[in-house]
Amino acid sequence: MSSSQLPAEILEQRAAEQRQRIHQSVDELKSSLRETVREHLDVKNYARTHIWRLIAVTSAVALVSGYNVAGMFTRR
Repeated sequence: MSSSQLPAEILEQRAAEQRQRIHQSVDELKSSLRETVREHLDVKNYARTHIWRLIAVTSAVALVSGYNVAGMFTRR
């Protein structure tokens, strides 16, 4: 039987089922994306895993800032 020979009720039911599956897929994708974004934007977790990099960058910034402040008072 081709789609032109099927009753409209059956076609409407199939369309509704397909819409429902699409909505479920979109909801699953949104949920997955939300979790992924939360994981990537978790500052505490990032700090825990990259603590040595953060310490190195902070130390470098402090060193450069201290050097510049000291330079303001010692330049002639």
